[in-house]
Amino acid sequence: MSEEQKQAENRARPTTDEFRAFVKEDWAPRRPTVTEQSPAASYAGARREAVSAAYPGERLIVPAGGLKVRSNDTDYVFRPHSAFAHLTGLGADREPDAVLVLEPRADGAGHEAILYFRPLADRESDEFFADARYGEFWVGARPTIDDIELELGLTARHIDEFADAAAKDAGSMVIRLVRDADRDLARALDASRVQNGADADGLEESDDALAHKLSHLRMVKDEVEIQAMRDAVAATKVGFEAVIADLPRAVAEGRGERWVEGVFGLHARHEGNGIGYDSICASGDHANTLHWIKNTGDIRDGDLLLLDAGVEVDSLYTADITRTLPVNGTFTDAQREIYDAVYAAQQAGIAAVKPGNKFSDIHAAAIRVIAEHLHAWGLLPEGVSVEDTLDTEHGQYHRRWMVHGTSHHLGIDVHDCALATRVEYMDAELAPGMVLTVEPGLYFKADDLKAPERFRGNGVRIEDDVLVTADGCENLSAGMPRTADDVEAWIREVQSR
Repeated sequence: MSEEQKQAENRARPTTDEFRAFVKEDWAPRRPTVTEQSPAASYAGARREAVSAAYPGERLIVPAGGLKVRSNDTDYVFRPHSAFAHLTGLGADREPDAVLVLEPRADGAGHEAILYFRPLADRESDEFFADARYGEFWVGARPTIDDIELELGLTARHIDEFADAAAKDAGSMVIRLVRDADRDLARALDASRVQNGADADGLEESDDALAHKLSHLRMVKDEVEIQAMRDAVAATKVGFEAVIADLPRAVAEGRGERWVEGVFGLHARHEGNGIGYDSICASGDHANTLHWIKNTGDIRDGDLLLLDAGVEVDSLYTADITRTLPVNGTFTDAQREIYDAVYAAQQAGIAAVKPGNKFSDIHAAAIRVIAEHLHAWGLLPEGVSVEDTLDTEHGQYHRRWMVHGTSHHLGIDVHDCALATRVEYMDAELAPGMVLTVEPGLYFKADDLKAPERFRGNGVRIEDDVLVTADGCENLSAGMPRTADDVEAWIREVQSR
């Protein structure tokens, strides 16, 4: 017997007519799961209207994506594609395999929003009891057609109707698809579009233009998105304080980075949907590896713990915050010297966040302060001034100790609006409603012989989530202390509760 046959045999269930009839009998009526429209529905509708106006007369297809196999017959927890979530208002693990279609109206007046999805199966169906991937017995109840229409304020249809509707009129109508949301769907729709008369050569270019538009659309947040960001930041503070409270145990237990990761993850899952990205729980020299997500190390008395973590709330908006914490509650003189330099750089970066300034001005302001400190410490090559190292063509010596950028857009993706062009991103003017990180750092690896010995093995980053306002900015995460003195006081206060 093959391995596949063995697995099928192990999963076999009774299939007699008598048993199937028994399973279908005597269930109480289902209670309504949706009683009113989602608060996000009107905002999602306005976003769809903006997309509709950009593509009159074209069919626009935005899949949620499907379930992905983790191992054998188990799937990863589902997360819908960000463009789908943004245009529907659905978050968390909502509606795998669903597809949003903006269908041009026959009278030319915009688009009708249609959500094709897999609705709740009737209890008379085999799916109800026997389908381990979608059945209600196995994974819980899904919404009905009526539920989705009430919740989201759009038209809902069964996913089985999608294939026939998607590519019709492909020879006479432009059909655009968000390709990376569901590669299998993209391949099938490509074949169907070509079969229905579409030009095969232009499909990807046309689709990429839609993906770019939907990414750039998220650059300025509306009211419900800004509130989601506030909620994500508040939840993240809860997670950070839980870590601070448990630092002594993280030291004592060994493999403390994993302990910190677990503590933050517990509160992220409880306060929201989960973590917004893999947490960086980097102690000691691990802090100098920018994307240290292995989190396998010990945490020792005297270390700095660089914790870069964020809670993703149920709507999928995520915070992205970094604090560098002295594990025993007190910075050494050398650690404080590095920390104060990074704090000064962050202050300069935050001061540059205001309407009319360019996005790139944030990095320019912060990195100048970093370069000034490195120069004062005598770490730049002999004869190289601050202006010399800031020269993007012939300098950049400071990047040995701060290689990354200072800022990125933040929202439903931790690196939001990633498909925007350089002109729309780096060179763009800041505008009210944008949410950005400001996160300079300094990283002195333990084996870096150009660094002063007192600095080696210490890495510091401070990161906050900042909202551009009409007259400047608001630091959404200002409630989490940032100065060296305030961080020490924060640790004492949390651990004394």
